[in-house]
Amino acid sequence: IFFFSLACRMFADIAGFTQWSSERDPSHVFTLLQTVYGAFDRVAKKRTVFKVETIGDCYVAVTGLPDPQPDHAMRMVKFANECRLQFSDLVHKLKEYLGEDTAKLAMRFGLHSGPVTAGVLRG
Repeated sequence: IFFFSLACRMFADIAGFTQWSSERDPSHVFTLLQTVYGAFDRVAKKRTVFKVETIGDCYVAVTGLPDPQPDHAMRMVKFANECRLQFSDLVHKLKEYLGEDTAKLAMRFGLHSGPVTAGVLRG
């Protein structure tokens, strides 16, 4: 188990995704998620943000670990903002292929800054 005194977590999910995906072919759902989260991964690499995982339409990332980052909170805010802009651009481009209502999807971002206890569970 590890303790990190200064870290920032981000949870981001797609507002309207459940309804949108229930009316789509699975390949369209995959295309949306692969395109959006692939773009987020590239931004994370550029901004030195650690992607924890994706869970369905939720993207989880952290700054300040495993290596300390004194600017962890500002780094995460900039990351989230760039992801927000990327998402808006991508869904407008994808509406041609995935349907007009794809452009109505939006991202929700939740950020929290503070201490973190982390470890790997082995079952």
